[in-house]
Amino acid sequence: MGLIGWLLQWPVRALVLLLVAVLPFGVELAGFQAALASAVTIGLLGTLLILPLKFVLALPWAVASLGGLIAPVSWMFDWLITVILFGLAASLIDGFRLKHGMRSAVFGAVAYSVISAVFIRVLGLADVGVIRAAAAG
Repeated sequence: MGLIGWLLQWPVRALVLLLVAVLPFGVELAGFQAALASAVTIGLLGTLLILPLKFVLALPWAVASLGGLIAPVSWMFDWLITVILFGLAASLIDGFRLKHGMRSAVFGAVAYSVISAVFIRVLGLADVGVIRAAAAG
């Protein structure tokens, strides 16, 4: 599927963002254009910032998870990165707002991550090797 599948994920993720905005988490979107710009931004930020964020969080992650032996702690650090990317995208995109600040970022990012992973898998776009896992967006 390659590049086409990767590009098809953005409108799907934009629709997921619109769905998340309907949920009572305090995520607000001005419309599909804002959702599409936000989905693209989350994806690009994930691509650009995943390694620096993992580098910054490496020591706390290694200590808290005993070097990856405690999987739930590792997953929590992945969720933390997703929340950071979600909040950063909201601060960069006009029309994408987190009404309740950090609480909206946490619940919105988790919902966005889980729902988009399900939709992407159901639509058969999950085998795209260009993007990172559900935590990217």
